[in-house]
Amino acid sequence: GMFAYPWFGSTIDKFTEHGHRLAGITIGCFSIVLAAWAWKSERRNWVCWLATGVLIGVIVQGLLGGGRVLADDPRMALLHGQFAACVLALMGSVALVTGRRWQHVSGQHPKPPSSRLKTLAWSLPAVLLIQGALGGWIRHLGGGLFEHVGFALIVFALAVAAVVLALRDGAAWLKANAWVLAFVLLLQVGLGAGAWITRFGWPASGYVAVQGAPWQVVTRTAHAVTGQLLLLTSVTLAVRVLRLDWLTRRELIAEMAVEGGLA
Repeated sequence: GMFAYPWFGSTIDKFTEHGHRLAGITIGCFSIVLAAWAWKSERRNWVCWLATGVLIGVIVQGLLGGGRVLADDPRMALLHGQFAACVLALMGSVALVTGRRWQHVSGQHPKPPSSRLKTLAWSLPAVLLIQGALGGWIRHLGGGLFEHVGFALIVFALAVAAVVLALRDGAAWLKANAWVLAFVLLLQVGLGAGAWITRFGWPASGYVAVQGAPWQVVTRTAHAVTGQLLLLTSVTLAVRVLRLDWLTRRELIAEMAVEGGLA
């Protein structure tokens, strides 16, 4: 059975694959608990549906994983990896909207976020999804290297612009997310450089790349995982911008109504 399999004594590939499946089962169980808790305790219906979306996403992700194994198709592996990033971002959004700060952020920002920040905040996750797909193209299909590297410049520019605008915006809630986004972005750039060096070498230093070497596998995997974290952080920034925009506009409308009543 799944739980009786002696995976600790297996070879590294079987250990990793079986551990991956057990992790999927664990995440599925937590997702069931999350959805049940939301429908029992959460008063906001849209949050309940978000939690349900997490559960559905985890189920679909499991089906994609099973289909990838049965079909042995690298295109399924690419889709499996990309969908995992989307599910992770949705999980992060649920964690954000159910946190204490979500309900107590009102009043800390006198005006709505700028239109440029809103545009960048919602554009960044989209371009990161494209960049992730290009990375999956390299990882699973062996192509798209220069497209991935070239598009990374666009992603970097948009991410830096989003960070700068969020830091200038003045809201502490946005600044915290912006600093995390900046850190993950720099980490991802460093891992991307490491992935390039471990694959193609570094002649100036005398380093020769060895295909399949442990450092190459670790660096490329860390680069892929950090890309998913970057998407997660960009989505939480976009959700925070949306929240502040809605709150400040609601407060402005309320103030105008009070002033109109006094007049």
